[in-house]
Amino acid sequence: MKAKDLIKLILVDDHPTFRMGLAALVESQPDMSVIAEAGDGRAAIELFRQKKPDVVLMDLRMPGLGGVETILTLLQEFPAARVIVVTTYDLDEDIHRAMQAGAKSYLLKDMSREQIIETIRAVHRGENKLPPGVLNRLEERAKRAELTDREREVLQLVVKGRSNKEISTELFISEDTVKYHLKTLFTKLGVQDRTEAAISAIRHGIVHLE
Repeated sequence: MKAKDLIKLILVDDHPTFRMGLAALVESQPDMSVIAEAGDGRAAIELFRQKKPDVVLMDLRMPGLGGVETILTLLQEFPAARVIVVTTYDLDEDIHRAMQAGAKSYLLKDMSREQIIETIRAVHRGENKLPPGVLNRLEERAKRAELTDREREVLQLVVKGRSNKEISTELFISEDTVKYHLKTLFTKLGVQDRTEAAISAIRHGIVHLE
């Protein structure tokens, strides 16, 4: 196959060993070639400018600029960029954020070689392709009410174990306003109290423990 007919890929992941395995998989295909690798989002954006790949395989959590932020930045400059997220995180909020940012697919690192290769070819053809399990999680996420930025801030502090008074002080809002936000949060998450809210936030990936 001529070089111009190959699907040219950039691999973006902060784990060199995983990149090595993924590169070996891609290079084993007669119609694909890895043209560059990056360990973080900022390097990925610069490489994209230089190399103009057909498809980018990108991890979600990376030091510095994360996967979602990198996708948003890339698509602002290159609206036709085709990005496939490849990650270990299968939480519905992570999937939602990535797809909202403009990813064409969302793959888990333990998926089969065949699924990964098939998805690369589909995305290269211009398709948005999600594995059934990932699609199910995205559909579940669609049933949940959207949180406001302020509600997310309050929820983040609830997960950290902050009291209403501490949340009030940290966010420069009254305790009554904190209570109001908690009430709406409980309704949107379908929970009864702070503990359930924190558990739900972590289980769905709304808040990450890092």
